[in-house]
Amino acid sequence: MTSTAAKKKHNDKCSKKHGHHRKGPHGLVALAAAGLVAAAIVKELGKPQDQRTWHGFVAQFVPYDFRAPTAEKLKDRLWNPDGPAIGPRVFGVGWTPNIGRLVAEIKAIPERSNQA
Repeated sequence: MTSTAAKKKHNDKCSKKHGHHRKGPHGLVALAAAGLVAAAIVKELGKPQDQRTWHGFVAQFVPYDFRAPTAEKLKDRLWNPDGPAIGPRVFGVGWTPNIGRLVAEIKAIPERSNQA
């Protein structure tokens, strides 16, 4: 085996073992997520210090929130039966499911079928 082939075999083995090498859609998703986090941070750091809120939207569409999570925010975003099914993450960039809303919708299914 040539030295180049041996290095490639070693690198492939190490990549699989440690997850360093990402190919395909998972790698693209991770790269896009990292890009959105970076864009949100750059957006905040580009503002004067007294105007930094550490929450908002990046690319006018993707929500971000880097403020410290609170119990109230956790409850509102993760367990709010009256809130949207999908909402901004408690901390970070992107969206999270509102489990409280999903549970409420599932519980309502028998009620709807009885009315039909």
